[in-house]
Amino acid sequence: MTVPAVAQAAAPTKREAELEARLLRLEAEMATLKGDLAQTWADKSAAADQQTAQAMQVAQAAQAKADAATAKVAALEAKPQFDGFKVGATTFKMGGLVKVVGSATHFSSGDLAGGSLGKEFFLPQQIPVGGAASTDLIGHARQTRLFFGTSTPVAGKELKAHIEFDFALAAAPLGAQRATNAYTPTFRRGFISFGNLLIGQEWTTFQNPSHLPETTDFVGPMDGSIFVRQMMVQYRQPLGGGLDLYLAAENPQTETITSTSAAMVDNDQDRLPDFITKLAYKDKTKELHVAALVRSVSVHTAGAGDNALGWGATVGGKILFGPDLRHDIRFMAAGGHGIGRYFTVGYAPDAIYDRAVADRLELVNNVAAWASVKLAWTATLRSTFMAGYQHADYPDRIATPGLANVEAWSVAGNLFWSPVRNLDFGIEYRHALREVASGLVGKMDRVELAAKYTF
Repeated sequence: MTVPAVAQAAAPTKREAELEARLLRLEAEMATLKGDLAQTWADKSAAADQQTAQAMQVAQAAQAKADAATAKVAALEAKPQFDGFKVGATTFKMGGLVKVVGSATHFSSGDLAGGSLGKEFFLPQQIPVGGAASTDLIGHARQTRLFFGTSTPVAGKELKAHIEFDFALAAAPLGAQRATNAYTPTFRRGFISFGNLLIGQEWTTFQNPSHLPETTDFVGPMDGSIFVRQMMVQYRQPLGGGLDLYLAAENPQTETITSTSAAMVDNDQDRLPDFITKLAYKDKTKELHVAALVRSVSVHTAGAGDNALGWGATVGGKILFGPDLRHDIRFMAAGGHGIGRYFTVGYAPDAIYDRAVADRLELVNNVAAWASVKLAWTATLRSTFMAGYQHADYPDRIATPGLANVEAWSVAGNLFWSPVRNLDFGIEYRHALREVASGLVGKMDRVELAAKYTF
C-alpha cells in the first residue's frame, strides 16, 4: 500500500529534529547572554552613579571647607587689628594712623608766610588777597596721630578714658624744613566716660565729625564746616529706635574784631558755658542729627564790657545707597547769631567790639553749608565730590574792617585707592575763593596727594 504525499511531508526527519533542537539551545544561550550583558551594563551604571555621587560628596566637602576658611578670614579681618591687652579688669588699647601729604598750590593774589597752616590745610581765611600770584610746594607727615584708651567694667557700666594727639597744629619752629622737620605733639582729645556721661575735651556736641567726607585734606569743605574741639560735660540719653538725645555744657570763648582791625581777639572773660542740645538718629542706611546752641557772648575788661545772647542751629547727616551700600551722600547746614568761632576755625568773629566807638557788642550773623557724594567704583576704588560755602553778615551800626572775611566757597574732587585693608592712597583737586569786606578776592587751586595707614 502506498503512503500519501501529505503524510510524508508532515513527518520531520531525524536531521530536522536535531537542527530544531540546536536552534532552541542557541536561542536559550542568546537569551542568557543578553541577560548577562544587561546585568553587566546595569552593574557598570550603578558603579558609575556611585562614583559620581562620591565625587560630588568630595567636591561639596571641599567647597564647605573653602567657604568656612573664607568666612574665618573675613571674620578675622572684620575684628580690630589691635584688641589691646588686659591688666586685671582693665583693657588697654592703642592705635592711630600715619599720614603723609604732599601738595602744590597756586594762589591768585598773594603768598603765605613760612609756617602758615594754610600751606598744609585748606583754611579759607588764609587764602591771600591783594597781592601778586604765587605757587607753593610742600610735603609733610604732621597729620600722623596716636591714641591710647582704657576700659574697665564698673557697677555694670564701662569706665573709659581716651587720650589722643597729633602734630598737625603745632607752630613750625624756625628752620624746621631745613633739616629735621621736628614738630611738637599737640593735644587733640582727652576725656573720661562712664556709662552715658562724658567729661573732658572732645569734638563739640554741635557737630558730628563722623559725617565729614573722605579727603586728602584734614577736613575737606572747611569753609562750610563746624569745627571745634573743647572741654565739655556731656550726657547722652538713648530714646529708643536709634534715637539719642545729647545735652552738653561746653567751654565758652568769645572772639571779636575791632572796627579798624580784622585780627581776632581772644577774650577770656566768659561767665557762662555754651549750652548745646542735639538729637541724633542712626539706622542701617542713614545717620541724621539736629542741634541747637545758646551762649553768652561776653567781653569784660578794665571795668567795662558787655554781654549778648548768641544762638545757632545745625542739621546734618549721612545717607548710604547703591550696591552693598557702598555709596553715600553727606551734608551739613548751619546758621547762627554770634557763634562765628564755631565755623571754620574762626573764619569770622562772634562780634565786633571797639571801646573807642562804644562799649557794646555787635554780633555777627553766619550761614554755612557743605555737601558731598561718595561713589565707590569698585571694592577698592572710590571718589568723593564735595562743595562748601560760608557767608558772614556784619552789623551796620559799626564799621567793618576791610580785611574782615565775608564769604568763602570751594569745590573739590578726589580718587582713593585701597589695595589692602587700612592702606589708602589718594589724589585730590580743590578750587577755593575768599572774599573780604573791602571787596578784595583771592583764589586758590591745589593738587594734593596723600598716603595713609591706619592701625
